[in-house]
Amino acid sequence: MLRRPAPAPASWLLLAGLLCGGGVWAARANKHKPWLEPTYHGIVTENDNAVLLDPPLIALDKDAPLRFAESFEVTVTKEGEICGFKIHGQNVPFDAVVVDKSTGEGLIRSKEKLDCELQKDYTFTIQAYDCGRGPDGSANSKKSHKATVHIQVNDVNEYAPVFKEKSYQATVVEGKRYESILRVEAVDADCSPQFSQICSYEIVTPDVPFTVDKDGYIKNTEKLDYGKEHQYKLTVTAHDCGKKRAAEDVLVKISIRPSCTPGWQGWNSKVEYEPGTGALALFPNAHLETCEESVASVQVKLELETSHIGKGCDRDTYSEQSLHRLCGAASGTAELLPSPNGSLNWTVGLPTDNGHDSDQVFEFNGTQAVRIPDGVVSVNPKEPFAISVWMRHGPLGKRKETILCSSDKADMNRHHYSLFVHGCRFIFLLRQDPSGEKKYKPAEFHWKLTQVCDEKWHHYVLNVEIPRVTLYVDGVSHEPFSVTEDFPLHPAKIETQLVVGACWQEYSGVDTDNDTEPVPVASAGGDLHMTQFFRGDLAGLTIRSGRLTDKKVIDCLYTCKEGLDLQVPEDGGRGVKVQADPRQSVLTLEAEDAGQLEKAVQRVAYLNARQFPTPGIRRLRLTSTVKCFNEATCAPVPPVDSYVMVLQPEEPKISLSGVHHFARAASEFESSEGVFLFPELRIISTITREVEPNGEGDEDPTVQESLVSEEIVHDLDTCEVTVQGEELNPEQESLEVDMARLQHKGMEVSSSDLGVIFTGVDTMASYEEVLHLLRYRNWRARSLLDRKFKLVCSELNGRYISNEFQVEVNVIHTANPMEHASHMAAQPQFVHPEHRSFVDLLGHSLANHEPLVAVPSTATIVIVVCVSFLVFMIILGVFRIRAAHQRTMRDQDTGKESEMDWDDSALTITVNPMETYEDQHSEEEEEEEEEESEDGEEEDDVTSAESESSEEEEGEHGDQQTASRQQQLEWDDSTLSY
Repeated sequence: MLRRPAPAPASWLLLAGLLCGGGVWAARANKHKPWLEPTYHGIVTENDNAVLLDPPLIALDKDAPLRFAESFEVTVTKEGEICGFKIHGQNVPFDAVVVDKSTGEGLIRSKEKLDCELQKDYTFTIQAYDCGRGPDGSANSKKSHKATVHIQVNDVNEYAPVFKEKSYQATVVEGKRYESILRVEAVDADCSPQFSQICSYEIVTPDVPFTVDKDGYIKNTEKLDYGKEHQYKLTVTAHDCGKKRAAEDVLVKISIRPSCTPGWQGWNSKVEYEPGTGALALFPNAHLETCEESVASVQVKLELETSHIGKGCDRDTYSEQSLHRLCGAASGTAELLPSPNGSLNWTVGLPTDNGHDSDQVFEFNGTQAVRIPDGVVSVNPKEPFAISVWMRHGPLGKRKETILCSSDKADMNRHHYSLFVHGCRFIFLLRQDPSGEKKYKPAEFHWKLTQVCDEKWHHYVLNVEIPRVTLYVDGVSHEPFSVTEDFPLHPAKIETQLVVGACWQEYSGVDTDNDTEPVPVASAGGDLHMTQFFRGDLAGLTIRSGRLTDKKVIDCLYTCKEGLDLQVPEDGGRGVKVQADPRQSVLTLEAEDAGQLEKAVQRVAYLNARQFPTPGIRRLRLTSTVKCFNEATCAPVPPVDSYVMVLQPEEPKISLSGVHHFARAASEFESSEGVFLFPELRIISTITREVEPNGEGDEDPTVQESLVSEEIVHDLDTCEVTVQGEELNPEQESLEVDMARLQHKGMEVSSSDLGVIFTGVDTMASYEEVLHLLRYRNWRARSLLDRKFKLVCSELNGRYISNEFQVEVNVIHTANPMEHASHMAAQPQFVHPEHRSFVDLLGHSLANHEPLVAVPSTATIVIVVCVSFLVFMIILGVFRIRAAHQRTMRDQDTGKESEMDWDDSALTITVNPMETYEDQHSEEEEEEEEEESEDGEEEDDVTSAESESSEEEEGEHGDQQTASRQQQLEWDDSTLSY
């Protein structure tokens, strides 16, 4: 029987397999995972796809057998081979491939073209897989752990530098060396520092005095000259660190400016001002050049020089009383230096300054003075009063100079009150009248003021209310620095003398108060003379008795009509401090920001509120003070000198018109009402302007056109009625006005033997109304034949004067009406309406005569007879002319050519040898009167309604008038006794 051998051990089986199989492993299990380095670093270039790794990509697997000896042939099974690599990550542009499965060597490469500018580096993970299988032959590959791969993309210099700006420009001042004028800058789109950085800049333009450094800063290599070159144009390029040049070069413009001088620019040296146009900007385009200084603050002072205009500036030149009335201080005000006219004639001998637009200024050179008539002003020391004066004192003297002095008229040498200057001191003296108390009282008040001796116009107002005296200079109050007391005056019945410009006192033979020669005057009590003469100019000297002058009135009297005006914007001009003096002639602006100050200066304007301003030049100066930060010294700003030219205003022409000649009966002159001199006066004012013509072609480019100005804004201040010929005789004639109407209007009137003067600022219509009521009375008119008067009106204290309007008034003397009573009663139809109009024109009626008183004198009877015969011949001539005129008018109305013959068969006229002369004289007077009526210079008393009724009556009853006309032309001389 056969028995199976027992199985052999495994080791033996393995050995047997190796020996029988020729050295090849028959079977092997995949026990191990591939192994990778934990981290790999790689580099790849933009234009390449192969990644250079460090360390190299190699996967190891322990399933691969070892080679024990060279005699053995070892065959690696699939379990020891590397079949692939797997990359983990999102959007990784790389893949890994196996180069050698047996060694596990691999390679990483890019799947697409890389761009360093988009992404400079990548990081991802990678795993290795082997080719192992299981014992049953199924796939059983193992994977390694995840290794980290960092790959950096190397840059390629593919981009050129590009400048940030298309062009560059700068401005420099000549004569300076700059460390840097401007900077050019270029950029490079490459991603690496080597190729993205700009390593150098270069000026391509040859032979220019400029250089550029590696950072792009351009500076000049020499001082630039504006006269040589106004502007340089440079071409600049750039290079990156890869030595790649910019694709496009850049243009650089450097302008040369003349050397900078701090100051104001954009202003005009002459500014024309047209009257009536309101405020005018003086520096609308001004600019302050500070030459790049670090300005901390700027102060500007503008000064308008108007000292040569009137009393320091342009003011209304009405009379001083009119100005006080306009300012509300008319009551109790007496003017001591009025314009010489009429009864106010004590200033006739004083020199006046005629070059200041009718502003009444009186010059005192140390030798002239005026005595004020008695009754002009009365001052009671116990009651308040005010003294107002405009004064320009100079040159400076060392002795007393009297402005106003009231002293004893004779015998003694006492000063009751006086106002004088001594050097730069303003002194007022007031001695109390005798009283029961004999004790010291304030008597002399002293002020020390620079205004007194600066030779400029200033306004002074003294409010006196003992024991207090307040002085206002240019509207600013000043208290006296010293007050001296004195005893009251001793009782004495001596009249006082008020003098302006000196003091009236006794002459002792030695004059210690003044350096001028005294003027002795004969006096009952000794020699009197003027002393302490004033040197300078005075104007507007007034004394207001019983009342003080308040601050509002003082400001009104002093305020200028012209000055500097700052137009404040809507934002209020924030950041700018403004200060102005009371006269508006000095304006100070201050601001920290130069730009804000410039805007404020541009809004400064000149304003003149007068309707007719004084033409001429007003000089203007602008001075600036600039402060820099850190107390650094700023360059001084030169002053600006300019001037305002006020153009000539359109001057008004004041015209007076009305009836120049009329006649009235003697009874009207002798009545209580008298005769109205200007019943139809008309006052108008015209202004002639040049206007552009409406037509086209070669016409005259300008046309003169007269326009009537509005009377409400065109006032008068004086109308003077002067008697022509002999002066008024107060015993038999006078000029009378309506005082109630004058007080209501606020006007004043002064009368004398020479005429009447109306004063006060008021409208032309008001002056018309007052002059319409001016009456002339003569209670002995039977000895008067005619009177002539002249009327002249003016405004602005005589600056504009009207024409001379003359009126002639005739007195009609009538014959004894009792001798003609039967004649007038016999033919009442003789008084025709047209005839009445002529009789009314002459100012008398035949039916209303006063009987003449018979004088038992032969000469008187002869005169009466001659006058009666003359009147008779005049009436006869008038009737003949009127009859012929009526016949002509009737023929024209009826269209018939008929002629009326005179039936003079019944006339019995005694012819006088003087008949030829009388008839001729009557006809000449009639022709003159008709011509005046046609020219509109004389108006009939017959109204238009009466004239129309006369024509209608003539048309309706023409036949009756024709039938009765012969009877009207026949004279009944039966009653004549000539």
